[in-house]
This record gives sequence, C-alpha cells and structure tokens, in this order.
Amino acid sequence: MTAQRDREWRLPEDPESLGKALEDTGYLPDDGIATAAFLALRMHRPLFCEGEPGTGKTALAQALAVALDVGLVRLQCHEGIDAGQALYDWDFPRQLLHLRTVEAASSGGDLDVDVVEASLFTRRFLLARPLLQALEAAPCVLLIDEVDRADDEFEAFLLEVLSEHAVTVPEFGEVRATTPPLTVLTSNRTREVHDALKRRCLYHWVEHPDLAREVAILRRRLPELTDRLARQVAAAVRRLREMELLKPPGVAESLDWAEALLALNRSELDADAAARTLGAVLKYREDADRVGTAGLDSLLAS
Repeated sequence: MTAQRDREWRLPEDPESLGKALEDTGYLPDDGIATAAFLALRMHRPLFCEGEPGTGKTALAQALAVALDVGLVRLQCHEGIDAGQALYDWDFPRQLLHLRTVEAASSGGDLDVDVVEASLFTRRFLLARPLLQALEAAPCVLLIDEVDRADDEFEAFLLEVLSEHAVTVPEFGEVRATTPPLTVLTSNRTREVHDALKRRCLYHWVEHPDLAREVAILRRRLPELTDRLARQVAAAVRRLREMELLKPPGVAESLDWAEALLALNRSELDADAAARTLGAVLKYREDADRVGTAGLDSLLAS
C-alpha cells in the first residue's frame, strides 16, 4: 500500500530563506548548515551530519521540523538495534485477544483458518516503529540519531530503506511514502560509518559555533543573560574545547553553565563562580582535575 499524506512540502526558496526559518525557531545556523539542509530538501537526499557531541546535530533536525511545519519522527540508535525495533512489530497480546474473541463468537462452529489468520495480520495489529511511522507520516523529518552506535547489518538495512523510501511487511504488503521524508542522520564518530551509507547522503561536518554565534545562541535561549556574561561563558567554553578533555563541552553545556550562573544571581564569571558551577559544564572528574591543575585564572583570562 502507499502511505497516505495530507499535504506537500512547503519548500523554502533558497538557503537564506531556510536559515531565516530556522532562526525563527531559536536555532541559529551558519551558512553551511542552512545550505546543506536546503539541498537535502530540494534533492530528496538524506543529510548525514557528523561532528563532536554537543554541536547541535540533533537540534538541527528538531528545528527543521518546526521550521517546515511537519512532524518529527526520531529513531535513537544503540548497540544491538535491529530492523524489528526500527521498523515494525505485531501486537501479539491484541492478536491473541482477537483470536479468543473469534473462537468465542463461533460458538463451537467450524472456523475458516485462512480467514482467521488473515484477520490477525491487518493494520490494526501492526505496531509501527519509527521508520514505518515516518513513511506513513511523510512529509515529515526523520531523525536517525547516533547511527554510529548501530552495527554493520543495521547500516545495510538503513541503506535499503533510504534508497527505496519503502518497506515490505510480508503479512501485510508494501508501505511506500509518496513524498520522501527529510532524513537527518547524525554521528558522533565513535566509529566510522560505511562509505555505502555516506554515498547515499549529502554530508556535512558540524563544527562548534564560533564565538559570536555561540554568544548569540546564549542570548537567544537565555534572554536575561547579559552580553558580558554571555561572552565570558562562550570564551571560557572555547578554551575548554582547546584542552585535551575526555568530553569537551558542547553548546548544551554552555547553556547549562550560563543558566547555573543566573540561578546563583552571578553577573560575572570569576574564579569563585567558575569553581562553584564547573559541574554544569564538565562531566568527568578527570576533566575537572585537569582544569583545576591548569588553573581557573588561565581559563577565565580575557
């Protein structure tokens, strides 16, 4: 069967228009991200976003769904994920209840086994997992998050689904999206994703924002934050990223740090405020020890 849809994509005219729509959601893209997302829309190609954790890859997909006024379907990858967890499953308890109801209604009469079996494998008993949900809900944004955590077999399965925009349920038939979803795959590069999957996609390496953009993100998300404190936090986080830390802070940690300072009614990031709130931005003891050894004064130097 063909997946139903109620409307077409509302495509932006150019990357600048898409960038403006993303800004209106609170996500501040650079020109590279806006252009990559625009091309993925126009070319009907998945967008593969790779980069360090905390650079805004997942947030991009969420913002695209809001900016384009469509739904977001998220598939969170993990070690051991298989096609059944990503695609569909059958609601066995409801099927069993239905079977017992049919048996009771027959009042001991003969049952047509083929008819009963066919009634068990209909859409009402099919549990759609994220990939099937996206095909049925398209147009939508399909976020396949942290695909680098999945294994090789799952990558091969994804490649087939993303190429055909369709899946076949043996007991049910084919489900095909008449309008392909905008698929965003993210990777933190914990391992290399195979070339075959990357070739199917448009690729974009997502950098940490530069100082000016990170300040703008902080001010946009935390309007009560002063420009001075936003610049102090952004500059300190940039220095942390230059250190050899186990987990360099991302934008999410910058926001947490700024919010923690606001909660303590701090108007300036000095050594005392940094020492009290360092747990908002550093998540490993070894990283905190390394920063402490280097000295907070050097971290906060203008």
